[in-house]
Amino acid sequence: MRILEKAPAKINLSLDVTRKRPDGYHEVEMIMTTIDLADRIELTELAEDVVRVSSHNRFVPDDQRNLAYQAAKLVKDRYNVKKGVSIMITKVIPVAAGLAGGSSDAAATLRGLNRLWNLNLSAETLAELGAEIGSDVSFCVYGGTALATGRGEKIKHISPPPHCWVILAKPTIGVSTAEVYRQLKLDEVEHPDVNGMIDAIEEKSFPKMCSRLGNVLESVTLDMHPEVAMIKNQMKRFGADAVLMSGSGPTVFGLVQYESKVQRIYNGLRGFCDQVYAVRMIGEQNALD
Repeated sequence: MRILEKAPAKINLSLDVTRKRPDGYHEVEMIMTTIDLADRIELTELAEDVVRVSSHNRFVPDDQRNLAYQAAKLVKDRYNVKKGVSIMITKVIPVAAGLAGGSSDAAATLRGLNRLWNLNLSAETLAELGAEIGSDVSFCVYGGTALATGRGEKIKHISPPPHCWVILAKPTIGVSTAEVYRQLKLDEVEHPDVNGMIDAIEEKSFPKMCSRLGNVLESVTLDMHPEVAMIKNQMKRFGADAVLMSGSGPTVFGLVQYESKVQRIYNGLRGFCDQVYAVRMIGEQNALD
């Protein structure tokens, strides 16, 4: 038996951090939406009671560090599944990019194992399992567009954003999310208008959506990594309608309303950055069957 699942990337249209919690996590308010850039997860049932992870990408771990591996182990332990699974991850989403690639792989593994092993778990139950693995996994189980609160695991679905193109550029650097949060000074940053972003999306207003883009982590990462600021400036110069860093970075995305501008921006960025993508915004929830 073999199951295939798509694992779409996400971007943050709005990301605010409101406080640091006693448990060490930060309380967040984020508007996240899925885009048409996806890894592919292939699950094959094994008679042997093991979890095996493989990928052609050398930066993808094949052991318990991998979130898809953790997802499979959690399902096996929680539901006493004595069969094994081989997880083949075909990476398209850049690794460590602020696009939730690892979280989406884990979420796709949860959805796929639900089908492979006929567990008949609801999306809500899968999202609760996802929250035990990582903050973005719950959102990635559903996909679509949502307001995520708590540490990111409390999900409230909202309408898909207005259709547009998304251009992404990832510089060849790594960003430590933990270090970004350590350096974040909540009383010194400009907090985005999360409710205003929700209103813009519900109204299907592309100009309002562009004007409400905001990420409280951006100023910290730009200060630590000038390359990210350079890519952001170039993307604006080439004509993107609005530009923002996703998550803790380092990927920068630009929203573009008209397809006629996409190729020019894409070609211009290729001169500065190897990893550049032009995709559509999805914004619709994943199917569970």
